[in-house]
Amino acid sequence: MLAPSPVDRSRRALLAVGGAALLSMAGCAQLGGGSSAPRGSDSWSGRMSLRIDSQPVQTFSALFELRGSPEAGELSLTSPIGSTLAQLHWSPGEALLKNGSEVRRYESVDALIEAATGAAIPVGALFGWLAGRDDRVPGWRPDLAQIANGRLQATRENPGPTADLRIVFERS
Repeated sequence: MLAPSPVDRSRRALLAVGGAALLSMAGCAQLGGGSSAPRGSDSWSGRMSLRIDSQPVQTFSALFELRGSPEAGELSLTSPIGSTLAQLHWSPGEALLKNGSEVRRYESVDALIEAATGAAIPVGALFGWLAGRDDRVPGWRPDLAQIANGRLQATRENPGPTADLRIVFERS
């Protein structure tokens, strides 16, 4: 068996920490001072899971709190026992991933989400899907049949590997 490369180890660490994260929010702690999410912005909380059919298969789940918009927002991820796994924060020109005392900067919210989860999840469409809009993104197939019951499933079929995102949520 081959030893994992440093990139694989780094991605696994992010998956374990920031990963058990992508959309699990509760008891949200904020980066810096107050919230930078715009007033009147959308807000959801619940639990999420992501499965990436890579070799080996990567999975994570977490509690989440998502606030803001695709342009400026925050995503807090926590473990089932309430420990903060990661905090993601983005605004024009800034995208940050914070876990513990470590802060990593990214060029965009999409790069931030991909680094945290291992999958390129379309943040703009995610806000639309959670709001019940069938926003189309090449390669992704959202299933909004249970959105009124607070359930969302979206599958990335292309590019590979396939990814399955499942979210159970409440609108705050």
